[in-house]
Amino acid sequence: MAHELVLEGNVFQNNTFTPCCIGIDDGIITSVKKILKGDKTYSFSKQMIIPAGIDVHVHFREPGMSHKETFESGSRAALHGGLSCVFDMPNTQPPTTTSDRLLEKIHHAKHHSYVDFGIYFAVTDENHTMISTMQPYCSGYKLFLGDTTGSLQCSTSLLPTIFSTLKHSSKPIFIHAEDARCLKKHERKENTALDHHITRPPLCETQAIQQILSLATSPLPSVHICHVSSQESLSILSKRPSHVTCGVTPHHSLLSLENMKHAETWYKVNPPIRPADHAQMLFQALNTGSIDCIESDHAPHELSEKNQAFHQAPSGIPGVETMLPLFLYLASQETCSIQQVIALLCQHPAQITGLKKGSISVGNDADIIIVDPRNVQKIHLDHLHSKADWTPFLGWKALFPAHVFLRGKHAIDNYEISCSPGNGQYVEDRRYQND
Repeated sequence: MAHELVLEGNVFQNNTFTPCCIGIDDGIITSVKKILKGDKTYSFSKQMIIPAGIDVHVHFREPGMSHKETFESGSRAALHGGLSCVFDMPNTQPPTTTSDRLLEKIHHAKHHSYVDFGIYFAVTDENHTMISTMQPYCSGYKLFLGDTTGSLQCSTSLLPTIFSTLKHSSKPIFIHAEDARCLKKHERKENTALDHHITRPPLCETQAIQQILSLATSPLPSVHICHVSSQESLSILSKRPSHVTCGVTPHHSLLSLENMKHAETWYKVNPPIRPADHAQMLFQALNTGSIDCIESDHAPHELSEKNQAFHQAPSGIPGVETMLPLFLYLASQETCSIQQVIALLCQHPAQITGLKKGSISVGNDADIIIVDPRNVQKIHLDHLHSKADWTPFLGWKALFPAHVFLRGKHAIDNYEISCSPGNGQYVEDRRYQND
């Protein structure tokens, strides 16, 4: 019996590459065998066939800031970067803090996203009493313990109540871990990237993480510490329970105060870029499995905004398109292992968000990318698709996918997009269909 679609080549499965075929029907992987017949067959004999990536942390800026990014532009960038699914944060204008705003954002994204997507609901001091009613609709919850873009602060004192309210939730809780009182204590005018590191020191992050871990006892849904930035935090998180996960961004693990090659404002982000010893420890943690996933924290701003005086420039770095290609290149140079890259960018994000994606396994969505390891490219603005016309990774080498299949549909064909906005589906719709 022939499958609707068969992909054949060097397939990453069970932590190694094996020459075989992937059978796909109705957008689902239905067979992985040495030889398969298909109504349509693609052969990628000299390329890597790996699962598409998942980004658990993006800011696509809609509604309210579409001049910076939209679901259409951001998801197009994600697709070109080898991602089949993204999860959008709630600090938009207005923020995703009510059921109406949540449903409006979902409706809008369904018509404009190229990739599958999830939407997080912000938990604040004002709305924390009604968060359990969002359970059927949102993809997870976001807590901002310290002031950052959007000012959706959630007081640390509310953590016990929030954790108790959501203890039977199947949706993960994502936390921006910087202690508000600590940030206030260190506040001062910033003129440089070093100032930004000093005013938001590792101490503020570690204090927040310690409070979370002291309260995040079972039974709880999964709790995820976003964008860990310091070696002190790594030490504390080494003792975390299994239901607490943590992520690291490319900019915190690959960049440092010592290797800034562009305007310092390009590196302004919350939490801050830190000295090289922090970046080195974070990168080492990615290699050793001490971190659960890599997340982009894609936060685009217009170049004119980033080129202001440092204290006026907004915090945030774009990265949804460059994240996976950067690490695929590093793996090709054996700077890190391809097994860890796929675990951190594909398998673990799927596990954290509860999706049937992230690995080439029977029953999973056929989200698959084809990478030619011979076609190394330098990151150039002309080749990127976000509205942000800058990146701190300008000139870095990367491996972009030549082909992307999203639920079996050929979405990127020979580096060119071959699907339309609205191709993406809301992951909660798919979750309930599968159930």
